[in-house]
Amino acid sequence: MSDAIKHECGISVIRLLKPLEYYKEKYGTAFYGVNKMYLMMEKQHNRGQDGAGFASIKLDMQAGERYMSRVRSAEQTPIQDIFAQINGRINTAFKEHPEYQDDVALQKKNIPYIGEVLMGHVRYGTFGKNSIESVHPFLRQNNWMHRNLIVAGNFNMTNVTELFDNLVQIGQHPKEMADTVTVMEKIGHFLDDAVAKLYKRIKKEGYSKLEASPIIAERLNVAKILRKAAKNWDGGYAMAGLLGHGDAFVLRDPAGIRPAYYYKDDEVVVVASERPVIQTVFNVPYDEVQEIDPGHAMIIKKDGTSSFQQILEPTERKACSFERIYFSRGSDKEIYQERKELGKQLFPQILRAIDSDIKNTVFSYIPNTAETSFYGMVKEAQNYLNKKKEEQILALGTKITSEELHDILKVRPRIEKVAIKDAKLRTFITQDSSRDDLVAHVYDISYGSVKKGDNLVIIDDSIVRGTTLNKSILKILDRLSPKKIIVVSSAPQIRYPDCYGIDMAKLEDFIAFRAALALHKEKGTMDVVKSIYEKCKTQVNSKDTDVVNYVKEFYAPFTAKEISSKTGELLSPKGIKAEVQIIYQTIENLHEACPKNLGDWYFTGNYPTPGGNRVVNKAFINFFEGKNERAY
Repeated sequence: MSDAIKHECGISVIRLLKPLEYYKEKYGTAFYGVNKMYLMMEKQHNRGQDGAGFASIKLDMQAGERYMSRVRSAEQTPIQDIFAQINGRINTAFKEHPEYQDDVALQKKNIPYIGEVLMGHVRYGTFGKNSIESVHPFLRQNNWMHRNLIVAGNFNMTNVTELFDNLVQIGQHPKEMADTVTVMEKIGHFLDDAVAKLYKRIKKEGYSKLEASPIIAERLNVAKILRKAAKNWDGGYAMAGLLGHGDAFVLRDPAGIRPAYYYKDDEVVVVASERPVIQTVFNVPYDEVQEIDPGHAMIIKKDGTSSFQQILEPTERKACSFERIYFSRGSDKEIYQERKELGKQLFPQILRAIDSDIKNTVFSYIPNTAETSFYGMVKEAQNYLNKKKEEQILALGTKITSEELHDILKVRPRIEKVAIKDAKLRTFITQDSSRDDLVAHVYDISYGSVKKGDNLVIIDDSIVRGTTLNKSILKILDRLSPKKIIVVSSAPQIRYPDCYGIDMAKLEDFIAFRAALALHKEKGTMDVVKSIYEKCKTQVNSKDTDVVNYVKEFYAPFTAKEISSKTGELLSPKGIKAEVQIIYQTIENLHEACPKNLGDWYFTGNYPTPGGNRVVNKAFINFFEGKNERAY
């Protein structure tokens, strides 16, 4: 993607179902779970690079023995930093106590991080500062084992203020108004309540205080706690939690916006944000990794039994399509095919843009994640040419000469790696004052890859802000002297903010929004823009569930083609010689390519929750009033 946008967060949960001695005997180490968690987190590194965290729980420890461990990092390479710390503790323990080497019981008792229940998290800072305090997992501590709560998630709530007020109403004093805090405290409140009620009931049954503890662990109804806690949540989430005594859960939002996959056998139960992560790390086939259903929680009890419980009524499935276009690793079997299909679907528009002149057209892509869509686009170009060749050969029949046949067969799509990304430069683009100059050098070109006067078709995953296209890519591509540069987006026009995890919060950041605004100014319809602002203000604080997305009216007067054309004008750098044309994927073709992930609110404005409509209206108010701030 030429314009970097923040990825999703990634979660990992591992529950070892055998005693640690089993893994020592079979795999040579009692740190089997820790090693697997390292791989799980590294395989999801694409989902978050601002921070990482790890937590573990040891089962059946004696009073006074440490049973919970957590380590977090916001360093430049946070996963490596975390496991360097873990390995350092392990190596120090082995050096100071050689007797631990072959004694799993001593390892479990004395060395932190080893345990049967493990959680990992990789974070992108979609909200808040990238400080250690913002890094998951979050820990809620208590002297009662059952009341200890560790939470990590891939989520964003649209109604944080409401959730905060709810906590205040029940007598809490949250330390800050952030969705991570409100979510954890809401679960923690009902966890405390459930444990207290169970304790009283068990005492009435004649059990002693000491005897009550394991019975609480056995009887604790995690699903009931989650139903109460999640009742008013509005957002997209895959929420993972560990309880101090060893229960674990992963809860998915009712629309299935955020992904969560699981695998289980007689040795482990595993949950992750992406299917191929589990496939690779545990060497299991595609069909054995399943999705957690929307609105459901996978609950793993202390005794190792797991079940699926409906927590909230599932709504229409609106799984995030950006997962398929860009965020998730392309090694997933379905995602790989879907990305190829996205490229294929664009070819008819490309063919019209080049007047069917494939012979004088070079096809390329913006590295690195658009490569799979590029394959689909090129394959469709080959299919088109094969059909044309067949028609030509049949038309000539037996009169065809060897030279004519050779000339027909030699025509094929011209494929070049035109743009080259210098990844090393990206990490230094931090100060706004120097950003533009550095952006101009993030990409370079392969000189000689395009002949003067050729058409150049270059595909990208999506066009968000267009900054890198305008300040870097189009300028350097123009050096090759093409007649026409056609930038193709495998995603439709991004018109609306996302409020469920992706860092796309401000309307004026989107080039499609700026293009529509320019059209309003040209056509003298700014009164429409003001009218939308007034309508948005009437609903900004509404608690109703039927909130209307009035920002749709901002785009309604214009066709997608008009907005694409204006986008091409706005993104064309001053002095560029080549004609620039922008082609976007259609909504219909997106749904055809990704039939199971129909979440498209950033393209259509069709938000799956009422909070989404509130956010987009607030974003428009911020734009109109000139406030450079988030709408959530």
